[in-house]
Amino acid sequence: MPGLDAIACFNRPSRWPRADGIAMNIRTLETFVWIARLGSFRAAAQRLYASQPSVSARISGLEDQLGVELFARVGRKVTLTAKGRELLTYAEKILSLHGEMLQVVAKPASIHGTIRLGVSETIAHTWLPRLIERVSEAYPAINLELDVDISVNLADKLVNHDIDIAFLMGKVNHPGVICRDLCRYPLVWVASPTLGIPHTMSLADLARWPIITYPRRSEPYTHIRSLVDPMNHSTRIHSSSSLSTIIRMTVDGIGVSALPREIVAQALAAGVLREFEVDAAIPDLSFTAAYATGPGSIVVQAVAELALATAGSPAAQDSAVLDRTQRLD
Repeated sequence: MPGLDAIACFNRPSRWPRADGIAMNIRTLETFVWIARLGSFRAAAQRLYASQPSVSARISGLEDQLGVELFARVGRKVTLTAKGRELLTYAEKILSLHGEMLQVVAKPASIHGTIRLGVSETIAHTWLPRLIERVSEAYPAINLELDVDISVNLADKLVNHDIDIAFLMGKVNHPGVICRDLCRYPLVWVASPTLGIPHTMSLADLARWPIITYPRRSEPYTHIRSLVDPMNHSTRIHSSSSLSTIIRMTVDGIGVSALPREIVAQALAAGVLREFEVDAAIPDLSFTAAYATGPGSIVVQAVAELALATAGSPAAQDSAVLDRTQRLD
């Protein structure tokens, strides 16, 4: 993980015995590992925030030093040679050990790098600010690069190494990815008071109203669709990848929606939304912290632990609610 692979951004070259008078360093091995993972010099350069010529120069120097070719180049794509595969095993071990060493020995302020954090919008609207504070306190030289997106996209980005860690709905079923239960949010049905929705209604009555919910392929959308389809009322379901848009449309009376209470707390208190009950249960939104194992993942795992502690803190939940409906008229 670059996240620390971020650790490898501790850019004081660590020296080992020389093969031909030129010493290897952590940055070069990190570059080699990322090219092997991504299959592209260009992708590795973007990942490491380096120029493509500098990445090429590192690998050229490493190949000259070892006296072997590490990559077979076919157009823009590269694959490991037999010697490259042998080196990858050792390079990953070295980077992993280097990361563990820094985690144990170095001062937190000495660990530099960038962690790419993918976050579901529900979490961005609740306790994410508190987590950022905790990460800043624990690792003041670590930068967080935030990517707020829907869970399906976050899972793809994690598998493709576009992000280091994801806080998303559901799990990521992929080899080498660890999933930790993070938090759960019960859903409540809400609507604008202008619609005159009764305090309780049957599932058949609900199916007569337009429903505004999370995007297709999401768990809430799938479950709501499974509830209303048997009612044979041709229910209109408006889906959106933007939580703010869902709230706005619901406040404007375009339809009803099921959302976490934490997200709509202020709208309910202000009276622009009203809660009602339906005689059918909707599963809680269940979120996971997912990250890949491998070299440089030590601090990524530490961030996951901080997230688990933050998500489970009632004080963090209360103080970090960023419900944008406070600005709604």
